[in-house]
Amino acid sequence: MLLRHTPKEITERSALTINPAKTCQPIGAMYAALGIHGCLPHSHGSQGCYAYHRSALTRHYKEPVMAATSAFTEGASVFGGQANLLQAIDNIFSVYHPDIIAVHTTCLSETIGDDIPQIINKARGEGKIPEGKYVIHANTPSYVGSHVTGFATMTRAMVDYFAESNGHKNKTINLIPGYSEPADMEEIRRIASLMGIKTIMFPDTSNVLNGPLTGKFRMYPEGGVTIPELKLTGSSMGTLALGKLASGPAARALDAKCKVPCQLLDLPMGLEGTDAFVDNLRRIAGVNVPDALTLERGQLVDVISDMHQYFYGRRVALAGDPDQLLAIAKFLVSIDMIPVYMVTGTPAGKKFEKELREVVKDAPCEVKIKIPGDLFLLHQWIKQEPVDLLIGNTYLKYVAKDEDTPLVRYGFPIFDRIGHSYFSTMGYKGGIRFLEKILDALLDRKDRDATDINMELVM
Repeated sequence: MLLRHTPKEITERSALTINPAKTCQPIGAMYAALGIHGCLPHSHGSQGCYAYHRSALTRHYKEPVMAATSAFTEGASVFGGQANLLQAIDNIFSVYHPDIIAVHTTCLSETIGDDIPQIINKARGEGKIPEGKYVIHANTPSYVGSHVTGFATMTRAMVDYFAESNGHKNKTINLIPGYSEPADMEEIRRIASLMGIKTIMFPDTSNVLNGPLTGKFRMYPEGGVTIPELKLTGSSMGTLALGKLASGPAARALDAKCKVPCQLLDLPMGLEGTDAFVDNLRRIAGVNVPDALTLERGQLVDVISDMHQYFYGRRVALAGDPDQLLAIAKFLVSIDMIPVYMVTGTPAGKKFEKELREVVKDAPCEVKIKIPGDLFLLHQWIKQEPVDLLIGNTYLKYVAKDEDTPLVRYGFPIFDRIGHSYFSTMGYKGGIRFLEKILDALLDRKDRDATDINMELVM
């Protein structure tokens, strides 16, 4: 049934991926583009690609995702998609009136070799781009990278196209949130606001993909970073890039282009991750940490202390994006849980793997890591030696069912639950939320397996 045909015996695979632990670059690029106010993402490829990108994001966020496509047919597939993109740009500005179109390429247009900057310049020269409107692009073929690298490439494009220095440094800090949920972006911005710091977050999908139902249709929701704000990023006094793989390229590009110093941090998850984020905000802005944040930190410490007995020594299998894996692994190790198996489908490189292994160097058992890896291999490891908990996206539910193992849903995509776009797992309060999810999974299993004799009322 389901995945029970997965064999325990592992065969080395170099060219075959089974049950991937990632999705394609254009999805990440589309997600990043949605974080610009008044932006219509545009998929330069076939209608099938565009439909998949939209549906994946729509199913994850339970919100309608607006985008456009160059609608390649046989002719464009052979001779190139310049005519299609020129017509699309003209139609989009005439009919849908966005402030900006963010073009991302696909396998088809990349294989043909379409020169997107040249096409954009031609469209502007022919008057198809109205005054005060913009078209940007990112090269995101699906046959390399993942949704994380697609997000990183589109975020860097925001810097390349818009960032400019006004000759002096404003008292603002740029925040690049990495591939995180809208709720996480809200929480990151809230922490900075509590410290009295003015920030520019880009991209920012809060109030775009977790907005309210008002009864009125809005083609472009109220949220998202504005174009004037993107231009001002080049005059900020510093940049904090959260998640080195997803945010690093944009931060380094901004430093090189406008001399805005950047600091690359882990995602602010757990005690240590959030401490590092808050400390860097404090240091760059020259402010003190407010009592309200100290209170939240103390509450997280209290939860860890109260429930440590249920965390201690539990074996955990993780699957997800590299930046998330690293942040979660550090959080779990800090509360004496043991991440024994970790896979990501994103090719994050040997340096990342070395950093991840450093986190678990003191584990009391063998730790298996595969980068890039897939969920089939993760399942085989679990069959050989079970774990107490799984943490990963919806596709792990089949492994959880077959191995009768509790699952905490985290990452992208989550198709079968809600809450991830509304409740943050970052910051001190988010850390409490994440521990609650872990405890619910572990203690529900403890209750389920208890006999009438050892069933406990108070945990």
